[in-house]
Amino acid sequence: MDWKEVLRRRLAAPDTGPQKKKNEQELKEEEMDLFTKYYSEWKGGRKNTNEFYKTIPRFYYRLPAEDEVLLQKLREESRAVFLQRKSRELLDNEELQNLWFLLDKHQTPPMIGEEAMINYENFLKVGEKAGPKCKQFFTAKVFAKLLHTDSYGRISIMQFFNYVMRKVWLHQTRIGLSLYDVAGQGYLRESDLENYILELIPTLPQLDGLEKSFYSFYVCTAVRKFFFFLDPLRTGKIKIQDILACSFLDDLLEDYKTYLDFVLALENRKEPAALQYIFKLLDIENKGYLNVFSLNYFFRAIQELMKIHGQDPVSFQDVKDEIFDMVKPKDPLKISLQDLINSNQGDTVTTILIDLNGFWTYENREALVANDNENSTDLDET
Repeated sequence: MDWKEVLRRRLAAPDTGPQKKKNEQELKEEEMDLFTKYYSEWKGGRKNTNEFYKTIPRFYYRLPAEDEVLLQKLREESRAVFLQRKSRELLDNEELQNLWFLLDKHQTPPMIGEEAMINYENFLKVGEKAGPKCKQFFTAKVFAKLLHTDSYGRISIMQFFNYVMRKVWLHQTRIGLSLYDVAGQGYLRESDLENYILELIPTLPQLDGLEKSFYSFYVCTAVRKFFFFLDPLRTGKIKIQDILACSFLDDLLEDYKTYLDFVLALENRKEPAALQYIFKLLDIENKGYLNVFSLNYFFRAIQELMKIHGQDPVSFQDVKDEIFDMVKPKDPLKISLQDLINSNQGDTVTTILIDLNGFWTYENREALVANDNENSTDLDET
């Protein structure tokens, strides 16, 4: 008989004798005892008749609490070992070179243009010789994905190799990011991402030669861009898979490098290399020299800023004459890069044209010098 039916009959049976004296609380306790008894029997019976449940692997593991130091250390070590093992499963540079050699050796004629191609038969041969690490790439699915319009049913060797390189890079980056995932939950906090990018900089050829004084500035810029776009709810953490899916890091390596060149040029205006960089920006007509039009084009912005700050704009004619007097170019109407370098006034000229604060300092240099002399006299008297 079904346990539910037994329980129903027992509870529906009329109370006789001592049972009439039972109060409501006792009835509830008896009801719970009966339920527990029959439920346990039913559960035990299901367990015996469904032995295959025992083969289901455990899929939930409780995270260690903050006070469980030993368990936390064990979890961290096991994650590190796991990530190291995953890293060893990736193709290294030597194995990638060997893969390229095999692909090139098994290319399938005829040659069309400069694009080397390979058919499916040779594709599988390369897969057999490339080693176990490459097995995942030599599948019919991958071949079909790269198959386009070749009349001989071939794929581009270069496209396939780039596909492999991209996959390897994604896995390497995923492993690298996971090493900084302190919580082990698949996301990075701001400090985690800062540490990752800071240690990544020396390995990036795009940032080769970047002064260490710029490291913290670069890290701050990069991290803020990641969190601005990938953490719109401002939770203070972003998913590793979101970092991999976006192209922000690749963009920052090039956009940011140009920005650093600009900053370095502005901070070292006396150096010929910096003057050459700024001169190209000022030469808006790409003529190889600066004329009155070029100077006026940039100084107009300085005049506008002076108006905004409540200052009386300085006449461009006066500034133009002063610049040509300082530089003394070979051609009285044109200022070349070499003229700027030879004059030793290149930093002053560029400051006048592009920096309001620098221009104000230059215009008031006599008053500032006089003020400094007065302060020095006061100090001497004391």
